[in-house]
Amino acid sequence: MNAAALAAVRPSGRQLAWQEMEFYGFVHFGMNTMTDREWGPGHDDPALFDPAALDADQWVRALKAAGMTGVILTCKHHDGFCLWPSAVTSYTVAASPWRGGRGDVVAEVAGAARRHGLKFGIYLSPWDRTEASYGGGAAYDDFYVAQLTELLTRYGPIFSVWLDGANGEGPNGRRQTYDWERYYAVVRELQPDAVISVCGPDVRWCGNEAGDTRPDEWSVVPRALQDAERIADRSQQADDGAFARQAIRSDERDLGSRAALAGHEDDLVWYPAEVNTSIRPGWFHHPAEDGAVRPVEELFSIYLRSVGGNSCFLLNVPPARDGLLREADVAVLEGLGRRISDFRARRVKAAVTVSSGFPGDVATSWPGEAGPARPGEVASGRQGAARRPWRPDAADPLPQVTLAFDRARRIEAVCVGEDITQGQRVEHVVVRGRLSDGRWVTLGEANAVGYQRILTFAPVEVDGVRVEVAETRDTPVIARLAAIEAAS
Repeated sequence: MNAAALAAVRPSGRQLAWQEMEFYGFVHFGMNTMTDREWGPGHDDPALFDPAALDADQWVRALKAAGMTGVILTCKHHDGFCLWPSAVTSYTVAASPWRGGRGDVVAEVAGAARRHGLKFGIYLSPWDRTEASYGGGAAYDDFYVAQLTELLTRYGPIFSVWLDGANGEGPNGRRQTYDWERYYAVVRELQPDAVISVCGPDVRWCGNEAGDTRPDEWSVVPRALQDAERIADRSQQADDGAFARQAIRSDERDLGSRAALAGHEDDLVWYPAEVNTSIRPGWFHHPAEDGAVRPVEELFSIYLRSVGGNSCFLLNVPPARDGLLREADVAVLEGLGRRISDFRARRVKAAVTVSSGFPGDVATSWPGEAGPARPGEVASGRQGAARRPWRPDAADPLPQVTLAFDRARRIEAVCVGEDITQGQRVEHVVVRGRLSDGRWVTLGEANAVGYQRILTFAPVEVDGVRVEVAETRDTPVIARLAAIEAAS
C-alpha cells in the first residue's frame, strides 16, 4: 500500500472549519415535545403547539455556557411538523396558536445564535409521516427541495445541514427513494460553506447515539462509507428506545487503519466523524426524565473521547413543553463548561525541544509559550494559531518533541494534534514522562491522531514529556502539543 497516497487525501475548507468547531449543540423541539413522544405519528392537531414561554436566547446562552460553538435545530422531525411557516405545507407553526400564528421558531433560534456568537445549523428529516407525496418519488423530492430551499435562504449562514437516516415505516410502509444528489446540489448552491452531515458527503455519523467512540478514529476512509442508503440501513428503524443505548458495532470499530483500507486505496475520501448523543435518555423532552439528566463527569468523559479523539461532539439538549430548558439541564451545561475551561486552563507552560531522532543529533530549543513564531514551532493553542506546525526531516526514523517544565508537575493528560490541512499522517504515537530520577516512562499511546488526540492517564509527577511519532503515512506535521496538569 502506498502510504503517502493515504496522506494525500485532504479535507475541504468547509470540513476544516467544521472540525475547528469541536463542540456544538442539538435542539430537538417540536410537536413531539407537546405530545411527549419521540417519533410522532404525524397529523397531530397544530393547536397542540403553543410553547407559552419559548425563549431561544435562554437555549443558546445555556449551550454557550457549556463551551459550544454552534446549534443545530430540528426544523422538521419525522412527524412532518415544521417549526417555520413553510409555503408548501399547512402543517406548520402558522397553523398553531403560538405567537398568534405568526411565529417562526427557526428565525428565533437563528437570531439568538447570531446574538450570542454561535453558528446555526438545520436538521430537516427526509422521512415525513404527514406529507401525502412521501413515497411518491419525484413529487416528494420536489416538496423536500422546496423546504430545504426555504431553510437555506431565509435564515442567514448555515454551518451544517443534518440529514437523518432514521425511518420506521417498516416492510409495509411507504418507501421513498431519496434523490440525495439533488439535495446535496441544492445545499452546495445555496450554502456552499455548510457541511452536509450523516446522510451526506462531509461529516460521518460515528455509528451510535450513546456517545460511544472508537479506540482510533480515522478521517480517511473508503468512499463506500458515504453511501446514504447504507447509512440509513444502519440508522434507527423503530421507536423503542433501545437504539440510543447501543454501542458501535464490533464490525465497524476500525474504519481507517491500513488493514481496513486494503483494497480501497484508489477510492478514499476525507470523511471525519461526529459523535452525537443526548443529555437525557430521550432526544425530545419528557417530564418523566427530568431526574435522568446525565452528570457533568459523564459528559466530560464523552467530550474527551470525541473532541479528543479526532471527532466533533454534538450534544442534544431538549427544551420542555413551555419552551424553556429545565434548570437541571442548564446547571449541568454550566458545570460542563467550567470543567472544560478548567481543563484547558491547566495547560503547562514548557520549553519545546524538537529532536531528529538520529543518535548524536543536537536538538533545538525555544520557549513554547512566548516569543515570535519560528520555523518549525509547535502551536500550543487551537489549530490556526500564529505559530507554525513542526515538520521533521523526512528521513527522521523517530521524530520527537519534548516539553521541558520549569519544575516537576503532576500531569493527567497530553494533547497532540496534526496539521490536517496536510492530511492525517500519524499512525502511532507514544507519550513518555520523565521521572525525578531521569527515567522515561510510558504514559500513553495511540494510533490515530488527526485534528486532536487527548491521551489521559492517572496523574503522574514528571518534569518533562516526550512525544515520539513511531509510525506514519508520510512525514508528520504536528500543529499542537500540550501537557495538562492534574487538578489540585
